[in-house]
Amino acid sequence: MAQEADKSAEPGHAKLRPVIIAESNLVRIGLVALGVGVLLTLAGPVAGAQGAQEPAELAPTMLVLDASGSMTGADPAGGTKMDAAKKAVHALVAAAPDGAPVGLAVYGTGTGNSDAERVQGCQDVTVLRPPGAIDKAALATAVDGVVPRGYTPIGRSLQVAAEQLPPEGPRSVVLVSDGEDTCAPPEPCDVVRTLSGQGVDLVVHAVGFGVDAVARAQLACVAQATGGTYTDAPDAGALQRVLPRVTATALRNYQPAGTPITGTPTFDAAPPAGPGQHLDTIGQHEQRYYAVDVPAGATAYFSATVSFPRLRGIDVVSDFNTLQLRTYGDGGEDCHEFVSEQTSRSSDGAALTVATTWDGATKDATGSSPTGDACKGGGRYWFALEWDRVSAGVPERLPVELLVGVEPAVTDPGPVAVLPLGAFVEPTGAPRPVVGGGSFNVAGTLDGSGSYADVLQRGEFVFYRVRLDWGQGLTYRVRLGETPGRGTENLSPVSTRVYTPTREEIGEEFSSYNGDARQLPSNKPALTTVPVRYGNRNADVVATRTQSVAGWYSISVQVGAPHTDNGTAAPVPIQLDLTVTGDPEPGPAYAFSSPEAQRIGLFGEPGRPAAGPVAAAPGSTRGEATSTTVISPAGWATIAGGAALVVALGTGIVLRSRRRAR
Repeated sequence: MAQEADKSAEPGHAKLRPVIIAESNLVRIGLVALGVGVLLTLAGPVAGAQGAQEPAELAPTMLVLDASGSMTGADPAGGTKMDAAKKAVHALVAAAPDGAPVGLAVYGTGTGNSDAERVQGCQDVTVLRPPGAIDKAALATAVDGVVPRGYTPIGRSLQVAAEQLPPEGPRSVVLVSDGEDTCAPPEPCDVVRTLSGQGVDLVVHAVGFGVDAVARAQLACVAQATGGTYTDAPDAGALQRVLPRVTATALRNYQPAGTPITGTPTFDAAPPAGPGQHLDTIGQHEQRYYAVDVPAGATAYFSATVSFPRLRGIDVVSDFNTLQLRTYGDGGEDCHEFVSEQTSRSSDGAALTVATTWDGATKDATGSSPTGDACKGGGRYWFALEWDRVSAGVPERLPVELLVGVEPAVTDPGPVAVLPLGAFVEPTGAPRPVVGGGSFNVAGTLDGSGSYADVLQRGEFVFYRVRLDWGQGLTYRVRLGETPGRGTENLSPVSTRVYTPTREEIGEEFSSYNGDARQLPSNKPALTTVPVRYGNRNADVVATRTQSVAGWYSISVQVGAPHTDNGTAAPVPIQLDLTVTGDPEPGPAYAFSSPEAQRIGLFGEPGRPAAGPVAAAPGSTRGEATSTTVISPAGWATIAGGAALVVALGTGIVLRSRRRAR
């Protein structure tokens, strides 16, 4: 079965619908004009999470504010620099989510800046508020009482901030300084590298307040070394706009999560991974095996997500990463299911996911050969994950989140017909604020139809989620607001994607952003899914088949780093307009193997350790059905010419290749 190219795409944004050929490869290509060139993408799934998740967690964050003697200087917009900083902190306080874990430290308030006071002044860091649930009135009062007068011990202030933050988990610092460290050595960059060597995983977002080139380079180094961002604020107005936005970025920093698991280099020793989310690490060019027990008639979902750190100065030619996934059956037999995902511009903080849906257990193994088929019927299957292509500058090992789902056979699949696409409804009322998460694991929740507002720093990749029941779909658009500045230093690639609960990508839209207001998608009202039905997996239209599981559907929005990244590009306000379409309806009747399997659900319950392996009934072998309890729930390929074009233009490429031979 083949499908025609989408001829409705606007010029310069050619998008091909999937072409399926038996015993062959599936490749999807999308092209979009990007101002200075063409963004070539062979796109596939990136990331997602399932289950009734908790709301997005906010990372404990310390704001470190410069109160050195130079802050008594005049601001170009009037008043002193300290006056401007206080107003910016008030704006931050007003914008911070209730209960956000924000603390405040200042340096330079305890001594003067004479030579005689240098030793004491270089230790002069005061914690005004620890990073507990924000007390907005108390924090505002604390900053109002700050009197600037002393030295600029940036390195020491970062050490003190780290001491105030939790010993593990996501932790962020927002550093505001109007100049370089006057107490170096050690250089602030060396301080954060030392902290990292001591196991302190700290992300620092730096704001240069009217700084010169030397101070800018010093602050940018600190941000780059920790995977944070650097932003220029030339005057009071800019600082008042920038500081709340940078703090929002810091708060949505995330920590990979899941039940610890350790994959093995061979299949025969691989650990069993039950339904739920697991956490492992993977090394460069390493392959790791995991086992999943799949009862007869069930469908297995397996995906792996790696989030790459934000880095500066990585050449586009060296900014590619690839994850590959293979499936094996009984005795390690190759089931010829191969999926490869590649992303460029990994240094933008991209999250890359490779995912597969394995339906071998739904097939009868007994008639294939006298001994059966190793890749059909119920039993144990193995999934091998490999970090194949590696970009420059990344750590030797990175955390990898594994999502495992086992969907039981059904006794009644429910309605067969595919419902029509729902209509986008123009939202009314003011947008509700939302904080997107740094990964699917901590995606910001969208509470149904309406408009939602967020602000993204250049180089951010953030995630949101919306719950869809059986019979429901979604349709949405992303509006990017106007910002000052034009030219290559303000030209960023932008994209949005929508994903299923099983981390399969449904659709994507790409474009460029140069500061003018823009909408994604640009050639149609909205990006839309069909209403969720179990029977969609057998639909004639291939693109519909992924929308066959109810649960949390996810939306990503990315604003890439500017083509010429000098740290001056303004953050981008976004508005996400969402319509949840359709009415909830009864879903399929699943044949769970036990009441315990029903309690665990398809992907494990949130907040619990991932479930252990699903046990087959005593005496069952591959291809035999187990006893059930019926419960009714309410080789990525190089494209030489295209790849060369992408590299030359400094834009992005995402590639997906899947091969089936069964």
